[in-house]
Amino acid sequence: MVIEMVNVGVLGATGMVGQRFIQLLANHPKFEITALTASQRSAGKRYEDATTWYLDDNMPESVKDITVVDTDPSQVKDVDIVFSALPADTAALVEPKFAQICGVASNASAMRMEPDVPLVIPEVNPEHLDLIETQQKNRGWDGYVVTNPNCSTIAMTITLKPIYDNYDIKRVYVSTMQAVSGAGYNGVPSMAIVDNLVPFIGGEEEKMETETQHLLGTLEDGVVTPAPFGVSASCHRVAVVDGHTEAVFIELEDPCDVEEVQATMSKFQGLPQKLDLYSAPKNPIVFRNEENRPQPRMDRNEEGGMSVVVGRMRRDPAFENSLKYVLVGHNTIRGAAGASILNAELINEIIL
Repeated sequence: MVIEMVNVGVLGATGMVGQRFIQLLANHPKFEITALTASQRSAGKRYEDATTWYLDDNMPESVKDITVVDTDPSQVKDVDIVFSALPADTAALVEPKFAQICGVASNASAMRMEPDVPLVIPEVNPEHLDLIETQQKNRGWDGYVVTNPNCSTIAMTITLKPIYDNYDIKRVYVSTMQAVSGAGYNGVPSMAIVDNLVPFIGGEEEKMETETQHLLGTLEDGVVTPAPFGVSASCHRVAVVDGHTEAVFIELEDPCDVEEVQATMSKFQGLPQKLDLYSAPKNPIVFRNEENRPQPRMDRNEEGGMSVVVGRMRRDPAFENSLKYVLVGHNTIRGAAGASILNAELINEIIL
């Protein structure tokens, strides 16, 4: 049986998230990289010559000789989907241009909260992909833009989904300890983070608070009604390379059994697991019962970095009907490139 390959491109291919896209796509059974874009100073160069490779694995041989082009639709030929690793300000200008001709699976924040742009975690709200049809009608596009949420939002919301489906959530509080890779290679100077913790990440708290409610919201008649519980986030940068750690506190409307909640979360699977999508982890949520787990260095690569690892689940004595736990999610895989790729796999499976 011959599998018809989908031609894909990576926008912003030389940066850290762009490199992670390339790493994850290099051996993909359905997606073939045929275009790589970057800034004008890299255009015209072989990818190997244009890029300082930051990841632990070697640069895939299959991309080394691809000529990098400017991030402009006129320079990108015969692609079905582009994966966007662009900065938000650039994405706001460029992604709509690409969406006129092809699909855009975006990791950028520029269009996440626009009413007709699906903001999707495939295990959480695949039904929001119905907005693609609305978007195409509204904008006259032949393609589309689908976005994944902020990296810290993704990890937390995956763990909230089975709780939200089975219990009434009153409030969620989260305190994050986020890896430096989330800011890009040049994002946090070493003198600012070594022997230190930075208690502020611009825009991060607002993203977690609004995106979580949107993701767990209800789509009806082309409009998403946010989930009816409050989210309060405090976000911090720590001296970890990859892997966001989050301490989550949940108030419920009614009492719950902690072991029952843990069992519900452990059994949780979504549409990607049912469809056996290539990038989908067998278990989106993995529990560790050791009292000192999860830890980013030990747990971030669970199921190729696509699972969220949870531990230390217990009652919170400060609140009635409450839970608290710690999670670790790989911020540049599940929280970025892997999230966009899984979105594209789902779209390719159920829509295209």
